[in-house]
Amino acid sequence: MSEPPGPDRTAILQALDRVIDPKSGKGLTSAGLVRGLVLRGGRAAFMLEVAPADIDLYRPVRDKAEGVLAEIDGVELAQVVLTTELQAPSTPQLRVSPRRAPAAGAEAPRPRARVAEDPQAQLHPMVDAVKPPHVKRVIAVASGKGGVGKSTVSVNLAAALARLGKRVGLLDADIYGPSAPTMLGIDGDPTFDEEKRLNPMEAHGIKVMSIGFIVEPGTANIWRGPMASSALRTLLNSNWGSEAEPLDVLVIDLPPGTGDIQLTLVQKLKMDGVVIVSTPQEIALIDARRAAAMFDRTGAPILGVVENMAYFVDSSGVRAPIFGTGGAKAEAERLGVPLLAEIPIEVALREACDLGKPLVAQTTESAAAQAFLALAGKVGG
Repeated sequence: MSEPPGPDRTAILQALDRVIDPKSGKGLTSAGLVRGLVLRGGRAAFMLEVAPADIDLYRPVRDKAEGVLAEIDGVELAQVVLTTELQAPSTPQLRVSPRRAPAAGAEAPRPRARVAEDPQAQLHPMVDAVKPPHVKRVIAVASGKGGVGKSTVSVNLAAALARLGKRVGLLDADIYGPSAPTMLGIDGDPTFDEEKRLNPMEAHGIKVMSIGFIVEPGTANIWRGPMASSALRTLLNSNWGSEAEPLDVLVIDLPPGTGDIQLTLVQKLKMDGVVIVSTPQEIALIDARRAAAMFDRTGAPILGVVENMAYFVDSSGVRAPIFGTGGAKAEAERLGVPLLAEIPIEVALREACDLGKPLVAQTTESAAAQAFLALAGKVGG
């Protein structure tokens, strides 16, 4: 039996264009204010992104847009998220290093291009950062390089914390490549509470929020930095807990690198600590240093380093350090933080992630599961 046809995108955009933008006098669609329109089944949703000073002005616009969406054929659930845009950073300026006088008989050195420091973009401790309401502890899991297994660590750390009896949340902050829905086996659409906050999905004792629940499946998120940062703020402000049942720990799975998403996080969110994930080889450690340096400059404490893919145990029980050995331990010593865990390569760990069933949620017997449980005991508070 085929599914009934969903809402028509053209009809929705035409209808939203009849809702007038109070600033430009144009319809919302013509004014470019219909951001990230998502049509999934009977659900129609988009983000209305405005300047921070205009939030109150656009609240009735948000309500009217939701009413228009709800009246369109095929729309069973209409959602409009009103959020604020970030001020775009100033453009970095290239400068040329001044020439130095050459030594007698030496060839004059060539001038070298440098990127001038932008005073507005310099990192410093964020004194106005706060935690989401009813969240006791916030732990970010970061890496400077993709492919080191950071999401695997994040998901299994959250599952291990849940096994230890904690109320746990997981925020998948990788706006461009969300993986939590697959790794936790969650499908569906999140709802909104009475305050227009997203209600996280739940699986394996974990409250989970990801952009993967909101965008259309298989759709690439081709968003500029401010749009991605706005999406992250919306996810971060989800309904994580209540006064009666606060969240003990919120684990944040960051995307790799040190770009807009990470900067938005450290500007807006007060963190209790950061776990840096790396593999043993030097190329991964170089990028891990960059991530650690960024968090250190913003005052976020580095809790320690996790070495993922530390070794593989062959059929004879011998450890094979496929990606080298000792690199993460040496890096932890250089940073002055502990080596929190060495996670081995296990087929069962990979299979569990692919099946949407975290290894720690299924067993505590394997070496990898034991390592995740030990990690949870060290960082869970």
